[in-house]
Amino acid sequence: MIKYSRALVTILLAVIAFGAKAQSTTTPATSSPYSRYGLGEYAPALLPQNIAMGGIGTAINSVSGYNNINVINPASYGMINYTTIDAGIYATIDNLNQNNGTGGTTSVTNANFRLSHVAFAMPVNRHSALSFGLLPYSELGYNYKITQNNFGTSPTPSNPNTPKVDTNAVNYLYNGEGGLSKAYIGYGYHIGKHLLIGGNVSYIFGNLAESTETEIPTLYGTLDSKVQQTNSVGGFNYDYGIQYSFDFADVNGNTNKHLVFGYSTSTGSSLNSTSSYVVSQYTYDSSGNQNLAADSLVNNTGTKSKIKLPRINRFGVSFQNDGHFLIGADYTVGNWSSLTIDGTNAGLQNSKTLNVGGSITPNINALRNYWARVDYRFGFIYEDTYLNVNNTDIKKQAVTFGFGLPLPNSLSTFDKINLSAEVGREGTLNNGLVKENYVNIHIGFTLNDKWFQRFKFQ
Repeated sequence: MIKYSRALVTILLAVIAFGAKAQSTTTPATSSPYSRYGLGEYAPALLPQNIAMGGIGTAINSVSGYNNINVINPASYGMINYTTIDAGIYATIDNLNQNNGTGGTTSVTNANFRLSHVAFAMPVNRHSALSFGLLPYSELGYNYKITQNNFGTSPTPSNPNTPKVDTNAVNYLYNGEGGLSKAYIGYGYHIGKHLLIGGNVSYIFGNLAESTETEIPTLYGTLDSKVQQTNSVGGFNYDYGIQYSFDFADVNGNTNKHLVFGYSTSTGSSLNSTSSYVVSQYTYDSSGNQNLAADSLVNNTGTKSKIKLPRINRFGVSFQNDGHFLIGADYTVGNWSSLTIDGTNAGLQNSKTLNVGGSITPNINALRNYWARVDYRFGFIYEDTYLNVNNTDIKKQAVTFGFGLPLPNSLSTFDKINLSAEVGREGTLNNGLVKENYVNIHIGFTLNDKWFQRFKFQ
């Protein structure tokens, strides 16, 4: 078993090293056109075990004796009594649908894969613990084209009353990639038997690159235009949280049932941004290949600015019967209407999210039935997102499910593979918009171990 644990730790450390490198790249982790707005598609700081339960986490700490790193509410760190490592991978499949104007729909499917998170936690003393790690904050990735036919009209010389239709099509090409990552360190403290408090200090960093091109491909020799904007972002953000539990004793006096209320908030701090804004013109050759830019109409680089983040408030409640089941709900309000980029409001609206979910473990102490010791997780998400496009509010709905698969363990370690799937949809086919059907799959590896224990010899 010692060899097994060491091998698992080695694999996790390798994942961590590669994950830190992957987080710093601009490879898009999403293919959603809705990531075009704001800072990209916001990614709550949730690990696979929470995602499988509908994304609940504000009122969750230790789950049936297993240490759970719950970044979304740092107060939960106060319940951690083992050194804990959690690392994972992430895959998404997006199916995008849009009305094609002839009574049918156009459909495109994309898939993306990457390492998703790495997190550590370790007890400082009997009442507190420290946690640190790296997670995504937002994801930017889109590439689509809008074609406008019969661009413009003009009167014919022979008959000014009869307009001449310009049949040249104009293509508008939109592209974006990158994202922001969140490196955090947090501390949680247990005050008395029922109260937990904690906080995170996070450094949010990354690159966002977007471009818009206007082309007339059928008109040879025309000067087409490209607008490119990049932002290199870095700055600190802060999270605070609190949890309070009510314990209920059974007939034997064991307090194995807990009702927990939680609250956490992410502050609306400011990030530094160094941006560039370039407007250039280019042509295509006779073979249809794009030539080098003919000139730059605007070339502003190294511009310093600020990004003002929104405050996000989370409220949660959960009820747990240790070793048997857990149910809970979260309600989140994001003040995204206050997001400003370079002093300009991003034009978003406030978001509201309801998360409901739970977990069932048939018999955590079963010796001969492995599947009785598995955690079966499920949940539901409903979100009024921060987007209003073409005078239409963009909503998101999803169902989630997953498993906590225990691995062989000794008296001092207990490990799990956490699998989760989120199957949902975002947007609508109305008003020329895109309806996105997606499947997100997360796999996480959790190791709990007592690393710093003093051995006694008789």
